[in-house]
Amino acid sequence: MSATVIADLAAELPLSEDGTLSRVLYRDDRLRVVGFSFAAGQELTEHTSALPVVIQVVRGRLALVLGEEKTEATPGSWIHLPARLPHTVHALEPTIMLLTMLPAASEPSPPDGSAT
Repeated sequence: MSATVIADLAAELPLSEDGTLSRVLYRDDRLRVVGFSFAAGQELTEHTSALPVVIQVVRGRLALVLGEEKTEATPGSWIHLPARLPHTVHALEPTIMLLTMLPAASEPSPPDGSAT
């Protein structure tokens, strides 16, 4: 097993002047990380994810609608979204974002370890 290293996220996700780029940066049987680069004004219209996700802004600024809540995300922001929460993403300036898709929650085991 070896480590995965991305020394420069910006180099992996070049910004364009008029579009959106998405690229899978890492994938295994439990986790998927997708990098996005957005030109200013680009957006992902309202959608949901079947899995919980985490959004992190590497560079730039996003306006987000998370269910009924509006917020802004800047470098250093960390946002967890539960599965099936409607959300939109709008780039207020050229932006690089990481989206980490988390494993689906499994049913908890009974305290005595027996199967049900």
